[in-house]
Amino acid sequence: MTDGDLVFKALADPTRRFLLDLLFARDGRTLTELESELEMTRFGVMKHLRVLEDADLVVTRRSGREKLHFLNPVPIRLIHDRWIDKYTERQASALVELKAELETTDE
Repeated sequence: MTDGDLVFKALADPTRRFLLDLLFARDGRTLTELESELEMTRFGVMKHLRVLEDADLVVTRRSGREKLHFLNPVPIRLIHDRWIDKYTERQASALVELKAELETTDE
């Protein structure tokens, strides 16, 4: 499975997207903090975090006895650049051309 496949698989689940939103709002949360935001068992949250870690969307760091979770936005940006940005470029170019054409016909 490619890195992109892992990212798409991770983003396909609403619970994992919610966890990413939580980390976007405030990075460096513990499992207990993340678990408190979900109606799910600790083990369930751990499984979702493992999928996010495998996709490199979440990285962890130990701070004493705690394991802190951080959002890594780079894989999402790579997906954006590869799959979204290239498809919007044509529309943006068309709008720029239309604007230029409309401005020249006004004169």
